[in-house]
Amino acid sequence: MKIAVIGAGGVGGYFGGKLAHAGVDTTFIVRGATLQALRSKGLRVESVEGDFSIANVQATDDPASIGQVDAILLAVKAWQVAEVAATLRPMIGPDTAVVPLENGVEAPEILSPILGREHVLGGLCAIVSFIVVPGHIRHAAFEPFVMFGELDNHRSDRTTRLREAFLQAGVKADVPEDIHHSMWSKFLFITPMSGIGAITRVPVDVWRAVPELELLATQMLNEIIAVAAARGIALGDDAVARTWQRYLAMAPGSTASLQRDLMEGRPSELDAQLGAVVRLGRERAIPVPVTESLYYCLLPQERIARQAK
Repeated sequence: MKIAVIGAGGVGGYFGGKLAHAGVDTTFIVRGATLQALRSKGLRVESVEGDFSIANVQATDDPASIGQVDAILLAVKAWQVAEVAATLRPMIGPDTAVVPLENGVEAPEILSPILGREHVLGGLCAIVSFIVVPGHIRHAAFEPFVMFGELDNHRSDRTTRLREAFLQAGVKADVPEDIHHSMWSKFLFITPMSGIGAITRVPVDVWRAVPELELLATQMLNEIIAVAAARGIALGDDAVARTWQRYLAMAPGSTASLQRDLMEGRPSELDAQLGAVVRLGRERAIPVPVTESLYYCLLPQERIARQAK
């Protein structure tokens, strides 16, 4: 397969790096210091599952220069999806699959009008990783995985081929029966963790031990479940318990990327996570008072970060 990876941060650098290291024809679309680092030093990934590096990395800031590809892994922040979407057009062939790996559930609807719904898949990933410096990624915890699927959930040759490429690269990958259910399950997990972590500025093992915050998180979970249900996504009677099991299993010191971004003064995915719950709830007249309160309280930090960008 020929794959383009948009971004080389904690997500793109790791998953794209694994594919390239396994010999898959992989090109990173990046800019600035990251492009310079990949061209001059290659890609280095420190991982709890084994370090690796790639000396000769295919990288460019011009999508048109690499031609049509089989798959595009979109590994930018959720708030960057709309601005990069049009730049992907030169790489789109008749059967190209665009796989958004951002947090949130709205990327397919953003991409479809620009690239054509037939090219867009649903997707998600799970990984605890971050940029040390451009071209140097650290995977700190958790076994990474990716999931993706056609928006109508039919089994396709292109999802099968992409899954096989990931598996051969040593990445856990799956094409679930219902990609929308999987995306909302990830959204259910990450959004309360992001919001509570960002406003308390402590890792998950600290806030999950506070009864009042346990209640707050549970209220947020129920709000998101209600919004999902109004959109035809049934997350299951055990969704709250299932998500809490994931919180309790997280290693001490774990934080969400949204929390880290806000704490470090960077633009975050606040609008794609808590903001999306508020926005989608209003569309279906579903009250989400806890999520709404946290969203509004975090907005000033987000706006300051964007003014400084």
